[in-house]
Amino acid sequence: MDTGNTAFMLIAASLVMLMTPGLAFFYGGLVSRKNVLTIMIQSFVSMGVTTVLWFAVGYSLCFSGDYHGIVGNLNHAFMIGINPMDMFSASTSVPVFVVVAYQMMFAIITPALITGAFANRVTFKAYLIFLVVWLLFVYFPFVHMVWGGGLLAKMGVLDFAGGIVVHAIAGMAALASVLFVGKRRAKDSGPHSIPLVALGTGLLWFGWYGFNAGSELKVDHVTGLAFLNTDVAASFAATVWLIMAWIFEKKPKFLGLLTGAVAGLATITPAAGYVSTFDAALIGTIAGVVCYFAVAIKNKLGWDDALDVWGVHGVGGTIGIILLGIFAAKAVNPAGVDGLLYGGNYKFFFTQLISVTAASVYAFGFTYVMLILINKVTTVRVSEEDENMGLDEVLHGETAYL
Repeated sequence: MDTGNTAFMLIAASLVMLMTPGLAFFYGGLVSRKNVLTIMIQSFVSMGVTTVLWFAVGYSLCFSGDYHGIVGNLNHAFMIGINPMDMFSASTSVPVFVVVAYQMMFAIITPALITGAFANRVTFKAYLIFLVVWLLFVYFPFVHMVWGGGLLAKMGVLDFAGGIVVHAIAGMAALASVLFVGKRRAKDSGPHSIPLVALGTGLLWFGWYGFNAGSELKVDHVTGLAFLNTDVAASFAATVWLIMAWIFEKKPKFLGLLTGAVAGLATITPAAGYVSTFDAALIGTIAGVVCYFAVAIKNKLGWDDALDVWGVHGVGGTIGIILLGIFAAKAVNPAGVDGLLYGGNYKFFFTQLISVTAASVYAFGFTYVMLILINKVTTVRVSEEDENMGLDEVLHGETAYL
């Protein structure tokens, strides 16, 4: 066991864990006062339910065996067959249990990202079913396909920390949810606490260093590169979004600055350990522009993605995967490849493009059909009366503020 790598990965896992409460604060500030607890519990409950599912079958389905390149097997269900002294790989010398914990934190936050899309409209019972089924049939298979040696890995797809695995599929699932559930009936007063959003953004940004730098699974020059690229891309995207808001909305919006930072973080995630810092700045700049206009298009089309999950995470993760196909460079990470810009690697570029497109289509289609089936078991959408009253009181019998 390498004690330095192991200690770093435990810290990285802790940072990623902190992101889920950060997401709860971020989303909690964006909704009205009468729905704060409802959106926050949807993040926090994932910490419990997803951990149970991950322990039971999740880790095994992601990282044990291989079934036609799509998903693993159940050889390590309930942590069977894993010895505390087993190392995850010879190159990292980090115990398997540490990687189990680290990857579990990714599994916890990914479905929680989707909740911002259907804020104020979904019953808690339906969400719990959604959480479990979506993890089993969308998240776990894509983790295996990309990081578990499955189909996409064999095709040569690169995704450093979750452009496909986390953001693209969550963003497209969010869009499917928005189209299925429909618009909010109750008039929404908008963000009730931008300071709470700022707190959440700070926690997310801080935790994202573990999310991206930790994905190297050891401490080396790539770890430092991914750490710096994470901050650079987020900063450029935040600044660009602020400027865009100033130009088109006539005011430098604090909420725009915060949203832009998250868009930059989501976009650099798949590329963080494979591109130069200069290219990370370009990726952040592109993220600020493209994600800003994605949200504008969403508004024009009338899609009620309450907290812009599709425009920020879905679009951000997708363009991050595609831009990796352009900017990847073996000069910064010999374990990667040269992309379109530095190696004329058209094959890698189109592999990235086709893979993220196929993953997005599957995530959208499965989520939409899943919601139809869940609605036959239990009502997905709350009544108009409950929506007007506020879901904190109706669903949970609690209020955030006296």
